[in-house]
Amino acid sequence: MSASVVIPTLNAERFIGKLLERLFSQTVKFNEIVVIDSESTDKTVEIAKTFDGVTVLNVERRNFNHGGTRDVAFQKTTGDIILCLTQDALPVDENYAANLIAPFAEDENVAMSSGRQIARDDAPLTEKLNREFNYPEHTFVRSKEDLPCLGVKTFFSSDCCSAYRRTAYNAIGGFDKDILVNEDMKIAAQFIFSGYKIAYVGSAGVLHSHNYSLWQQFTRNFDVAAFMKMNNDLFGSVSAASEGVKMVKWIIKRLLKGGHLFSAVYYVVECATKLLANKLGSRYKSLSKKNRIRFALNKNYWRTHD
Repeated sequence: MSASVVIPTLNAERFIGKLLERLFSQTVKFNEIVVIDSESTDKTVEIAKTFDGVTVLNVERRNFNHGGTRDVAFQKTTGDIILCLTQDALPVDENYAANLIAPFAEDENVAMSSGRQIARDDAPLTEKLNREFNYPEHTFVRSKEDLPCLGVKTFFSSDCCSAYRRTAYNAIGGFDKDILVNEDMKIAAQFIFSGYKIAYVGSAGVLHSHNYSLWQQFTRNFDVAAFMKMNNDLFGSVSAASEGVKMVKWIIKRLLKGGHLFSAVYYVVECATKLLANKLGSRYKSLSKKNRIRFALNKNYWRTHD
């Protein structure tokens, strides 16, 4: 099966060279690698263009959209499988792509796969535990039959490290072209409800983590909650709480067991911040446009939508 890669970028100078080097060292040889850049002001585009086999596309920053922009890049690829990465995700070895693609050959009903995210060494302890809980080492496949047990976790996928079967992607119309956030989660839900399967591949790993402030956590979760409300037809009847509660308990237990009392207290504050953001985001319709923009991470989206 032939494969292509899509990477959206914005001021990725410190990441893009090493990422492209790692991609060219893969056991899989790609038809093309498409970098779609949102008016970077650093050397991102200059570095990307030094690699043969890399196509650089440009999009105005004000027009960037998580779904629409990726779809533009998808249409410039030719592979049977299209791999997605974010600019700050670094494959851990040369087998990342081969392992991520393997489920498509094993089961023709697999429409999407996603890989393991491993926190960087400088990530906060809570972030490392979050990655450890959400991204195990083993591999499994989810389908519609898993909804009663897994709830919203059935759709858990990330375009930080993912891959799509082109025919399945086209069959459901591709990404939502005008979406606030979570284009990956929405298309995963569409795949599941259309009878396709989604694979999680623990052996396809990338180094990726964040060190968000409480305010960044708030704005990120505000947008996610609003996204869920906007797509109530997909997510309204699917349980979302149980898996989240399970993760919170697991992380707090690990922190206390390791003697990290301060981190445990901070994590509780972080969870409270996310909960408040979720409540506000789910009620975004009752907020003024000014407050939606104020509370949001993706401010450009809210500026152009009522």
